[in-house]
Amino acid sequence: MTDIYLVDDHTLMRDGLRAVLEDAGHRVVGDCDDPTRALAELQALQPQVLLLDLNLGLRSGFELLDRMQQRKLRIRTIVLTMSEQPRDLAEALRLGAAGYLLKGSPASEVLAAVRVVCSGERYLAAQVNAIARRAEDDNNGTTGLGSLSPRERQMVLMVVRGGSSAAIG
Repeated sequence: MTDIYLVDDHTLMRDGLRAVLEDAGHRVVGDCDDPTRALAELQALQPQVLLLDLNLGLRSGFELLDRMQQRKLRIRTIVLTMSEQPRDLAEALRLGAAGYLLKGSPASEVLAAVRVVCSGERYLAAQVNAIARRAEDDNNGTTGLGSLSPRERQMVLMVVRGGSSAAIG
């Protein structure tokens, strides 16, 4: 059984994830829609996994990832988002995310991601790899890799090529 914390600005999404995760034998120890509250609860509860949306209304999941990194919290984070932007993928990985899934993913993929990140590995959905490859092919300078900083571009390319978390870090 894995202890999991959920951060999403939609209550229905959190309720649905809770049902899927608990049906699979995991324990959801808490949930909220606010990065500040989430940080306090993550420090207190110390779950193994955090499922995190990047878009939290007027706030951002990046804010929480950054604060977790500053405080050296060792909670494996899976970003579960609608964002298909290569820049968001690169930034999430730079800030320590262990997984990246799109919200259109089936429940089985969410469960697979939890299993994989709990084993210490990185999990990127197939669609995420396709996003990174598409960005690699786009060289017009305003979208895709052309709009990323050199470091972001390097990280996306390392992910596409299957680099380990340690190598990318």
